[in-house]
Amino acid sequence: MNYKLVFHILGLILRVEAVLMLPAMIIGFASGGDGPAFLYAALITLAAGQLLSLLPARGSKMQARDGFAAVALCWIVLSLFGALPYTFSGVLPNYADAVFETVSGFTTTGATVFTFIEGQPWGVLFWRAQTQWMGGMGVLVLALALVPKLGEGSVYLMRAESPGPIKSKLTPRVGDTAKILYSIYIGLTVAEAVCLRLAGMRWYDAVIHAFTSISTGGFSVKNASIAAYDSLAIEWIIIVFMFLSGINFALLYYALLRNFRAVFQSEELRSYTLVTVGASALIVLDLVLRAGWSADVQTVTDSVFQVVTLMTTTGYMTYDYVLWPTFSQVVLVLVMFVGGCAGSTAGGIKQIRVVLLFKDLRREVQRILHPRVVTTLKSDGDRVDEPILSGISLFFFAYICILLLGTLVVAWDNVGFTAAFTASLTCISNVGPAFDVLGPTCNFSLLSNVSKVFLSANMLLGRLEIMPLLLLLFPSLWKKR
Repeated sequence: MNYKLVFHILGLILRVEAVLMLPAMIIGFASGGDGPAFLYAALITLAAGQLLSLLPARGSKMQARDGFAAVALCWIVLSLFGALPYTFSGVLPNYADAVFETVSGFTTTGATVFTFIEGQPWGVLFWRAQTQWMGGMGVLVLALALVPKLGEGSVYLMRAESPGPIKSKLTPRVGDTAKILYSIYIGLTVAEAVCLRLAGMRWYDAVIHAFTSISTGGFSVKNASIAAYDSLAIEWIIIVFMFLSGINFALLYYALLRNFRAVFQSEELRSYTLVTVGASALIVLDLVLRAGWSADVQTVTDSVFQVVTLMTTTGYMTYDYVLWPTFSQVVLVLVMFVGGCAGSTAGGIKQIRVVLLFKDLRREVQRILHPRVVTTLKSDGDRVDEPILSGISLFFFAYICILLLGTLVVAWDNVGFTAAFTASLTCISNVGPAFDVLGPTCNFSLLSNVSKVFLSANMLLGRLEIMPLLLLLFPSLWKKR
């Protein structure tokens, strides 16, 4: 590993994080609350970043393993320093709780250890939401947009941080691609904030929920989440923007260029839309026919909202779905598995992986029936290379192993199988709320520090799609080139 280059990138990211603490610090001082905590945290983070940046990195060429190592270490270091405001302000004096909340923010998971949200200082609540917005598109993608001249190997940083098995650049230059992605990201955030304000939210709430909707994070400033506003207009605005954020941002870019052929050709987008409509319809039927709900707009809204918020791994709540029939709960668990599209801010396995796994299964059946027939898999008309298919299978295997191991760890806290399994699932899929005693009306504070640390690792594994963090466990990575 090229230590000088990796540490130089770590220093840059920490300096970016220190600067991004300033809005929360200003809000903290203005509200007469937690401003000093952010000031101290920003100074410590900036000092650490400056020290790491002193290492010369000029002339160093980045290789793939350097990029993966830099991304994994950056997310770990960001979380450790990002937890300082929670500890310094006293709202989460237990550092394990502070790290859990910070990792949940940066990975846009939305699981929380706060037992009461509305009584927290404004600066802390803003930082919670801002960490989700920073992590939604990717912190290193943000750095590439701000400082595009990180070297020719910066493409490895984007590949390691961007979700999905198939990577593509919108432009030949990585920095330009990062700027395009963040321009769309900022545009969606501003548009949703304005819409929510027009729908009746105060500006502070509108900005917070725009941050956490577009990033598909789910942190709210209300204990009852979106249900506290009791507004169909607000709920449908959030549904639309969550759905858009679960779409590959490259497709949104093509839509802006009016290249609608590329948009409608996307198999992943079709799958994403069909699963959303199908899952919502199944839950509406279950609630109306089995639970005796009225077939009205509110039932449809609650069903669609919970499907979209869990499939895009946002994690808001308009109704406690733990009280729904078992069939509806199983549907929600399944969409938590699948997640949104690759190249979006959503988590989960990703629609494209599920589509390609089904195609590969069908090909294997055809091979048994017709051994001499040679078939190649295609996605959106393009051939999918065998290494990509192999990588998808390995990712799915690793995903299931980590999910089961997380279930075993959390089960040690004796919270019940449903809670343990869905807690592990919600963290590795970056969803947020789980089921049972860890459901949408509850929180993760009852878990032990061991479970919180392990689930924090699960969240990072899910956000970075396993491989960058897994590489850190191999001694050969740490050998100096």
